[in-house]
Amino acid sequence: MKTTSALAYVGHNVNGDRHKDDFYATPTLATEKLLQKECFSGLMWECACGDGAISKVLINNGYDVYSSDLINRGYGEQLDFLQSDKKVDNIITNPPFNLSTEFTLQALKLAHKKIILLNKLSFLEGIKRNKEIFSKNKLQNVYVFSKRLNFRKYSGEINGLMAFAWFVFNQDYEGNAQLQWI
Repeated sequence: MKTTSALAYVGHNVNGDRHKDDFYATPTLATEKLLQKECFSGLMWECACGDGAISKVLINNGYDVYSSDLINRGYGEQLDFLQSDKKVDNIITNPPFNLSTEFTLQALKLAHKKIILLNKLSFLEGIKRNKEIFSKNKLQNVYVFSKRLNFRKYSGEINGLMAFAWFVFNQDYEGNAQLQWI
């Protein structure tokens, strides 16, 4: 018999309080930690910008950012990334987890330089992702958060339940991914 805590650990929504449209704003700390490890040149596209959490940190650090989202949350342009043919230098996002594979495949088609995705560490698993994404050897860096990120809406919670990482793909890279902790 599965316990409530075990179900929550693997991402099951035991309280029935999942955010509408799988929206979980990225903690500021997550983007700041990424910028301590990676530099970017050219236009950044935050294609699932939500309320602008990632975009605002990038802009505050001097990056040129175009922001869009399928859902209008009061920040960025309303646009369906998965249907777009807009080419840019870099794509950075915290995609809806249920569309992570589709977002990655689309980003690899549209970005000239880097694709940066915040995702569950379990994103490394999967036959389809291995065949269609990881076997191309464009994944350059995986930055695993030592302290779990808190995406929950309850401010009293200190740590999240799931392990997350930044996945950095580089169109000019050919090789094995480097694993680091932040």
